[in-house]
This record gives sequence, structure tokens and C-alpha cells, in this order.
Amino acid sequence: MNPAPDPQSFGESTLLGNHVPGELAPDPRPLRASVFDACHIGVILRAVLFVEAVVGVGAMFGTSQLLDWLLRFSLLTGGVLPATLAWLIAACALKVPLARLDPARQWLAGISLGAVAGLYGCGLLALMGLLEPAPWWASAAAGALLSFVLVAGLVWRAKARTPAATAARLTELQSRIRPHFLFNTLNSAIALVRAEPAKAEAVLEDLSELFRHALADPAESVTLGQEIVLAQRYLAIEQIRFGDRLQVQWNLDPKAEQAKLPPLLLQPLVENAVRHGVEPSAAGAQLKISTTRRGSVVVVKVTNSTPAGVGERGHGLALANVRERLLLLHDVQAQFQTAFKDGVFQVRLEIPA
Repeated sequence: MNPAPDPQSFGESTLLGNHVPGELAPDPRPLRASVFDACHIGVILRAVLFVEAVVGVGAMFGTSQLLDWLLRFSLLTGGVLPATLAWLIAACALKVPLARLDPARQWLAGISLGAVAGLYGCGLLALMGLLEPAPWWASAAAGALLSFVLVAGLVWRAKARTPAATAARLTELQSRIRPHFLFNTLNSAIALVRAEPAKAEAVLEDLSELFRHALADPAESVTLGQEIVLAQRYLAIEQIRFGDRLQVQWNLDPKAEQAKLPPLLLQPLVENAVRHGVEPSAAGAQLKISTTRRGSVVVVKVTNSTPAGVGERGHGLALANVRERLLLLHDVQAQFQTAFKDGVFQVRLEIPA
């Protein structure tokens, strides 16, 4: 565990308005979900499958034989698939300037891109001599209509992300200011004031940092390294309270620190482990946090032993919220798994590096 910051340096940095090295600076930006955030693999896969399903159904009209349907479906796919990918690439590349537009113009831009993509697909087939005559107007109209549905899906996804993040933030804020956690921390600091004033100030500093991040305007994502610093501050507080009952083991891979996570995601997992592993046990518990980078994937594990009679069910209250936020950020590129075996509970995350 990292040593507590020097109290004197903390006081000076606070007065000067600077941050202690290793601290997380609050992000002043408001939480905004980009409508045209089409850069996720999950969004691309769903868009392609949707358009191909529409093409497959459309190819059924005017065909009575399976072979005729396959030929027409293949022909249409030759134009529709490149057009769809072109629309997705454009939406991904232009998501920042498009996000600055008002909602009505965002819709207009998305539908216009769809019409252009439809013309692009029609042009590809016409150049290959597969469409005679080329249905330019029909292709533009079809592209605009399909892009309308895709934009509607992206708008729904963006709107779904913001309430989920807001609800998650409120839940975590309540967790961070649980009365008994606050009172126990203050009592620990009071007990240290006379005997070890420097350690008491360090405890209050860690508590202040937790509250600052719980109350700060959340960003869409932070780095795993920042989340680790915050979790270390939380465990430094709990170490004062539980002493030898809390045994923490860190196994951190520096190559994994830049992976993106929703803010305040790791700390609730660590807090969950303390609440259900250390608190109910008179002998305490072991807590292990590990990070590993494996190619383009980062694996994060939070493991804790549990006393006899405490099972997996006690861990479920906070985990559904964490799982939902992680999937909203990384979609199909993220995995969230839990396991309970032989008195040991583990949360395992897989996120893009």
C-alpha cells in the first residue's frame, strides 16, 4: 500500500490550490453521452445485423425459390454492406463535431449521411454493371430511412446511458457517506489526534478525497490507475479501523493503468469486499486486487475471503450496478464475472486496454 502523503505538503498544496502528486483532479466537464458514438464493436455489429436483416426480408419480395433469394440477397449485400460500414465510419469519425449540434440538426445530419451512403452503395453496384438502370432515388431514400432507424437506436442508447450513470452515482454517493463508515472514520481520526497526529491528518485527507470524488461532476470514464489510487485511499482508512484484520495484497501491472473504466467503479468493489469479508469476521479476511494486461485486454480481479456462513448472495447488492455501468461504457468488449468457491469470492473484469 502506498505510504500516506506528508501532512505538511498536503496543507501547503491545499492552500495553493494545487493537488498532491497521485491525486485525481476532478473533471469539471458535465456528463454527456455522445449520440453518434458508433465506434463500439457492439454498435457496429448490431447495425450491420439490422441492415442485413432488412435486406434479407426485402429480397424475399419477388422471389419464390431459395436460390433466387440467395442471389438477390448477395447482390443487395454487395451494395448495402459497404454503404452501412461507410455510414458507421463517418458517424464515428465525426462524432465530436456532430455532438456540438442541436438535436434536430443531429438527426438531419445522420439522415443525410444515410442518403449519401445509399447513393454510394448504389454507385458500387452500378459500376460493376449489376444494376441497370441504377435506382438512385430509391437507394437514397432507403439509405435515409435505414439511417433514421440507426440514429433512433443511437439516441436511445445515449439517453439510456445518462440515467444509468446518474443513478449509479447516487447509489455510490450513498455508499460513500454511509453514516457508520463516516462515524467510524472520524472516531479513528480522533483516537489518533494526540498519539499520532500525522496519521490522523492522513486519515482525514483520505476521507476528504473520497468525498471530493463522490461529489464531483463525473466524467464518462477515468483510467484504471486513477481508480487504483482512490481504492488505496479507501483501504488506508479501513486499515486504521480494522488493523491486522484487514490483509491487503496488491498485484498491479503498470501496463494496465491506462485502461478506461467508469468513474468510481473499482472502489465500490473493494468496499463490497471489506463489508462482506472483513466486517463479519472476528479473525479478519484477505483482500487481493490484481491487474494484468493480456494483449489488447486488461483483467482486473478483486478477491476476498469470507467467514463461514457468508455466501455469494451477500455480495449481490452493489454488483448489478457496477456491471451495468461497465457494459454501458464498453458494450460487448467488456466482461463482468463473479465466482464463489470454498469461502472465497471473486469479481473479475475484462476491459479493453
